[in-house]
Amino acid sequence: MLDDQRQASEAEARARPADSRLDAGDRDGAGRALSDRDVMDLGGDRPERDPETARKPGSDGDDQAAQAEDKADATEDDAQGDARRPNILRRHPVAFLLGGLAVVALCVGVFFYWLLYMHPYESTDDAFVDARSISIQPKVGGYLVDVPVTDNQHVEAGQILFQIYQRDYAIALDQAKAQVVADQAAIRNIDAQIQAQNANIDVSKAQVATAEAALKFAQEDAARYKDLADRGSGSIQQSQSATSTLQQRQAALQSANASVVAAQKQIGSLEAQKASTQAQLARDQAQVEQAELNLGYTTVRAVQSGRVVRLTGGIGQLAQAGQSLSMFVPDDIWVTANFKETQITDMRPDQPVDLEIDAYPNRKIHGTVASVQPGSGTAFSLLPAQNATGNYVKVTQRIPVKIVVKDWPKDVAIGPGMSIVPTVTVR
Repeated sequence: MLDDQRQASEAEARARPADSRLDAGDRDGAGRALSDRDVMDLGGDRPERDPETARKPGSDGDDQAAQAEDKADATEDDAQGDARRPNILRRHPVAFLLGGLAVVALCVGVFFYWLLYMHPYESTDDAFVDARSISIQPKVGGYLVDVPVTDNQHVEAGQILFQIYQRDYAIALDQAKAQVVADQAAIRNIDAQIQAQNANIDVSKAQVATAEAALKFAQEDAARYKDLADRGSGSIQQSQSATSTLQQRQAALQSANASVVAAQKQIGSLEAQKASTQAQLARDQAQVEQAELNLGYTTVRAVQSGRVVRLTGGIGQLAQAGQSLSMFVPDDIWVTANFKETQITDMRPDQPVDLEIDAYPNRKIHGTVASVQPGSGTAFSLLPAQNATGNYVKVTQRIPVKIVVKDWPKDVAIGPGMSIVPTVTVR
């Protein structure tokens, strides 16, 4: 009985290698079962082993060699099956054709998308709303008595922003006006003096005429008495008396002529005094105008429509001349877009622009290119780059482009510094 069990074990050990070889080679690469004849053919290709060696159950080295030989046979069988199997292109030609058509269609679609939606446009995210913001500064100092505006309020041109106490400047204006009145009175006084002096000149001229007439009579009288004295008909005393009278009349005429000259020179002095007073009047009138301006400067008004931002002035504050009380953003705003220098090749004025505001992404705004700055942004900066010194590294420059918009949204706040994404149609 023990012999029968041992023989059964040996028979089972011999059957296992054959079964493993059948499991490895009984199917080809396509998954089809091999026929018995193929199994016999595969078995016929292998060299036969000694039955005595296979019957020895205790030889482990022989069993490992047999297993290695079986694996090599299985690998050879798989290679033969792959060689007989067709490649994937022959097995699925339709799938490869459809895939190729899909790739071609995708390339064509990408090309047309680029041609229609990317090639005609230039865009950048380096763009911002810009404006010429100004600082509200009073020209005169004083206490603020009224501030009728508030933060971020929109105002129209001429609307009052700040009111400075006016009493001091009103007094200065009254003083200047009073000085003008005094100057005008002084001028009238000088005019009166000139008129009186003209009358004195007329009197002096009349005295000259009288002296001339008296002198003429004295000359004739002296000549007559001298002639009588020479002929012996008259006395020498009368002749001397007539000569003395003649000399007196000559002195009186000279005095009258001197009076006329003095009166005329006094007229010149009065006229010079009048000119000085008139100059002082003009200066005082200028002071009146300056006082009126200073009084007007106490009311700070908006010179154009816009918004009041960063309001710092309040009622009761002592404002100094030139002190910033608030910032003012005019309604005239635009977009400054810093495009790369390689993007402005075809960019020209009046080209349409589509704008997207980061703060309001659902709003589409349309504008036009106003101008392209003739130079890069760094060229006009406070400290421009000096490429002539040091190691030069070429960097693509940014060119500012001004974009104007006619119809900004009125129901939202849009101001300087807000980010914009412009898209310019350049082709």
